[in-house]
Amino acid sequence: MDYEPLRRGFAEFVGTFAFVFVGAGSVLTIAKALAPAIVNAQALDVYGGLTLVGVALANGVAIAVMVSAVGHISGGHLNPAVTLGFFVTRRIAPSLAIVYWSMQFTAAAAAAALLRWLYPESARRLTHLGAPGLTSGVSVWQGLVIEIVLTFFLVWVVFATAVDPRGTFKQIAGLAIGFTIAFDALMGLGLTGAAMNPARAFGPQLVQNDWTKAWIWYAGPVIGATIAALGYEFLYLRPVRPVVPVGPPESGVIEPRPGEASVT
Repeated sequence: MDYEPLRRGFAEFVGTFAFVFVGAGSVLTIAKALAPAIVNAQALDVYGGLTLVGVALANGVAIAVMVSAVGHISGGHLNPAVTLGFFVTRRIAPSLAIVYWSMQFTAAAAAAALLRWLYPESARRLTHLGAPGLTSGVSVWQGLVIEIVLTFFLVWVVFATAVDPRGTFKQIAGLAIGFTIAFDALMGLGLTGAAMNPARAFGPQLVQNDWTKAWIWYAGPVIGATIAALGYEFLYLRPVRPVVPVGPPESGVIEPRPGEASVT
């Protein structure tokens, strides 16, 4: 039996569990603290807006830490949409992608189940167990476009830092990816919940049994990740003609020949 996929998959489980536990847990913690002041959906929107920075920071730091921790083992995807980006560009074997997806969704469900046990019913009800949702005034199609754009930014940064061998931040890709999660969350938390991650949505939705407009948080990341991954792959990692070196030979900064940066 080949244990390598299992070991990589377990790294994805741990990283995804941490992200969902901290990301959804930060929403629940704030809701628990503010529950006495929240009397309706409008109040939840107002107080939620005031706590954007804290939740965005929790999500960004969780991803930055866990990608840095398990990146050398599994690549630190921690997101089915990121794994999909690697899959459509043929940077991961189909069998390993299935292992990653299985571990990511299972970890999300396990984290949500633990959160359900830890938090009171009032906080779970107010936040739908931390599941992403559309705030008042945001339509279904607006929400879909927001999730597409935010996920595009995330997967684009993953490819530019963790995949591209010329990436400036190759050794600290986790930090750049975490910052991307944070700035995406600052924009989107108050609109769609800024999931950018089907597993992040799936865990709380499954455990809380709340599937309201759930397709948005699956279709949006799938579309955004596919566009970003294929776009970066064919624009920068599989050039169709030789490119001009970005520096003189003595600088050591020389572009690879066509196709050298891609996995065939």
